Amino acid sequence: MGLWLNENDDDRRRKMLESFADFGSKLDLKAPGAARREYEKGNQLLFRKSYADAAEHFVKAITAYPSFVSAHNALGSTYLDLGRNEEAQSEFQRSAALDGHLPHTFMNLGRAQLALKNFSGAQESMQKASELAPLDLRLLSALTYAQYLNHDYGGAIATAQRVHGLKHENNAIVHYFAAASWQGKNNLGETQKELQTLLEEDPKSSVAESARQMIEQIKARKDQPAEPVTISYSSTPDDPSVAPDARARRMLQQFELQRQVAEVEKEPDADCETCGAVMPAGLLAGDVPAGGPLSSAKVAGFGASALILHSSVNEVAVFFAATDHGKSVSDLSRESVIIRDDGKAPVAVTGFRNEAQLPLRLGLVIDTSSSITKQFAFEQSAAASFLQKTLTDKQDLAFVLGFSSTVLMAQDFTGDEAAISKGIGQLAPRGGTALWDAVKFASEKLAAQREEQPVARILVVISDGDDNCSAATLKQAIETAERSEVIVYTVSTREFRNEISSDAIADQAMRALASRTGGAAFFPDSIGNLQHGLAELQQVIRSRYLISYKPDHFVANGKYRSIAVEAQKSGHKLHVYSRRGYYANARPHS
Repeated sequence: MGLWLNENDDDRRRKMLESFADFGSKLDLKAPGAARREYEKGNQLLFRKSYADAAEHFVKAITAYPSFVSAHNALGSTYLDLGRNEEAQSEFQRSAALDGHLPHTFMNLGRAQLALKNFSGAQESMQKASELAPLDLRLLSALTYAQYLNHDYGGAIATAQRVHGLKHENNAIVHYFAAASWQGKNNLGETQKELQTLLEEDPKSSVAESARQMIEQIKARKDQPAEPVTISYSSTPDDPSVAPDARARRMLQQFELQRQVAEVEKEPDADCETCGAVMPAGLLAGDVPAGGPLSSAKVAGFGASALILHSSVNEVAVFFAATDHGKSVSDLSRESVIIRDDGKAPVAVTGFRNEAQLPLRLGLVIDTSSSITKQFAFEQSAAASFLQKTLTDKQDLAFVLGFSSTVLMAQDFTGDEAAISKGIGQLAPRGGTALWDAVKFASEKLAAQREEQPVARILVVISDGDDNCSAATLKQAIETAERSEVIVYTVSTREFRNEISSDAIADQAMRALASRTGGAAFFPDSIGNLQHGLAELQQVIRSRYLISYKPDHFVANGKYRSIAVEAQKSGHKLHVYSRRGYYANARPHS
C-alpha cells in the first residue's frame, strides 16, 4: 500500500500551512505611516489575488521601513503564490532575523522549505514554530505533515498522539498523517486504527472517503500493494456569516465563565476560614501565600512531586505564609503552628523551616490580548522589573509565557535577566484571551522541570481575567495547578471595576484560581499601582515557611485531602495563606 501527499495542490497546501496572526512584532508598531499605507495596499491586492501588484507594494513598505516584520512575511507569502520560492525563503529568513519569537514566521519559512523540497529544514522550522506556540493545533498539524515528508515517521506519530491528547476539533486530519507514517513503518494494523480514529472524530472529513477505501483495502489485501491515496487537508476557518454578533457572543462568554466559577466554588473545603481570603489593594506584602512543592526523589526525604514526599513513608510538605495586621511574619517557631490534614492532626511533624532562600521555579504568564493594548507597555516594564528583583539567587529559574488566542513561549527557563527582559519586551498585544489554557500549560511546564533539589514552583498571572477562547476550563486549570503543586498569584490589570457588572465574574475567577492553589489575588485598581504591587509580591514570594508531616490515616487513593494551617504569635491568631489541599496520589519508588 502506498500513501502519498498531493504536493501539487498548491491552494490546498497553502490553506493547510497558512500563517496565522495571533501575535505581532513589536517592531511593527514603529512603522511610519508611509510604510503602513503601502502594506495595507499590498494586503488588499493580495486578498484579490493580484500577487504581482501586491508584491510591489510590500517591497515599497519594506523600503520605507526595513524592519517591517509583517511586510517581510507578507512579501514572502506573495512570492510563494508567484512560485518564487527561493525569494520567499529569503523574506521569511529576514523576518526571523528581525524578530525570532513569532511562530507564524517559522511556519511560513517551513512553507517555503516544503516548496523547495527541503523537508528536513521544513521540519526544523515547524518544530521551532510549535515550540513558540505549543498549543496551536494548526502548527502541530503542519509539523506532523513536515515530519511525514521528512520520513520522520516516529516523530509524526508522536506529534499526532500529542494533538489527540488535546481538544482537537477540526484537526482530526493528523490521524491521516499518522496513518501515512505507520504505513511508512510497514505497520498496516496501526495504519487502520488511525484511519478508523479519523472517521470516528470527523466522519465528514474531506479525506473520509479515501480513508474508508483504504480500510477496505487493508482488510481485503493486507499483504498486497494497493492504489496510492491522496492525503489532503484544509484548515479553512468557520464561515463568519454564521457567527453570532459580538454582543451575543460576549453574553454567552460571560454566562460560561459564571458557570465555571460556580463549578469551582462548589468544590470541597469551602468552610476553610483563611483559604479563600483575597489580598486587598496595597496589602500584598502582608497577605502572603503559598502552598506548594518540592521535588525530586533524589534528595533525601523528598519525593518526585513535593506533596507526597518519601517513597517508603507517606509524608506531606506544605508551604505557607502568615501575616499580622497586614505585615509578613518571618520569625515563627514550630510550636506556634497547628496543621490539620483531612480534619485530623498529623501523626508527626517531621520538619519545619523558613524557606526564604529556597530556589524558585517561576512562570510569568502575561496577557497579550487586544483588551489590554493601552496599558501593555507599562505592564511589560513592570513585569521585567519584577522578575529582575525576584530572581535573586543563581539557582533561580524563570520562563515567560504570553497568551492571546493561544500561548507564546517568549522565553524558556533561564536565570539570565537580560534574556528574560528581551522576551518580555518582544511581546505585543493582539487577539483573544486563552487564560485557562495558558495557566494549564504553564503549570504542566513547571511540574515537568526535573530537579535535583527542593524548589518552589510559582506562577504569576498578569491579566484582566476575561477568558474568552480557552479549550480548558477554570476548573481544569486549577486542578492542573493543584496536581502540579504550583502556587498561583493573580494580578488583575483591570483599571475600573463595577461589582454589579460582568467584570465581577472575571474578578471572581482570578480569586478562585489564586486561593485554590495557595496563592493570592491582587487587584491594584489602577495601572499606576501595578509596579508597586509587584514589588510587594516579590517580597512575599521570599517570605514562606515549609512544614512537613505524616498524615493520619493516609491512603494513596487519588482522592482530594484538605489542609488547614493555623499560626499564632504573642497570643493572637495570625492570618495564614496555604494550599487548601492535595490529591493523595501514589508516588513511584525512586
